[in-house]
Amino acid sequence: MKELSLNVLDITQNSITAGANNIDISLILDAHGILTLSITDDGCGMTEETVRNVINPFYTTRTTRKVGMGIPLLKLASEQTGGQLTISSKHISEHPSDHGTVISATFDTKHLDFTPVGDMVSTICTIIQGHPEVDYTFRHETGEISVQLDTKELRAALGEGIPLSEFEVINWIAEFLREQYQNKN
Repeated sequence: MKELSLNVLDITQNSITAGANNIDISLILDAHGILTLSITDDGCGMTEETVRNVINPFYTTRTTRKVGMGIPLLKLASEQTGGQLTISSKHISEHPSDHGTVISATFDTKHLDFTPVGDMVSTICTIIQGHPEVDYTFRHETGEISVQLDTKELRAALGEGIPLSEFEVINWIAEFLREQYQNKN
């Protein structure tokens, strides 16, 4: 994938397919130029066998195609910069009240092969518009910016009966995120 935002879109869709009600997306850049991308969900989780196999591009749980490239491509992008991908998951069958998955990848942003972050505003808006029933937290922090969004807070401000997928709401979310990206510390 040409941008990390596309990986975020893909992995978040996996979380939604796994029945997640809450998804946390964070991109944190440390002072040394190491970017950590983490996606945490409360979906059904994966078995230990699935966690071992999910990095194989010829393994997928989907019935619509025989390959699953999202996680293997994220792993490759991370490792090309000297980073790594980690996956931890608790399957609902073994952890009925505390299940879900955390996928985390690190990247050296100074490395020649670093994949650009891409358009996170459009990605977050697409995710919310496509699945407005899910609650999301988004955080992107660098030394220069701090961007945050919590759909639970947004729902509380909007009140009952106004879905997050409404055109005006999505436009407001996009503008809210863009303003934060423009406000440098």
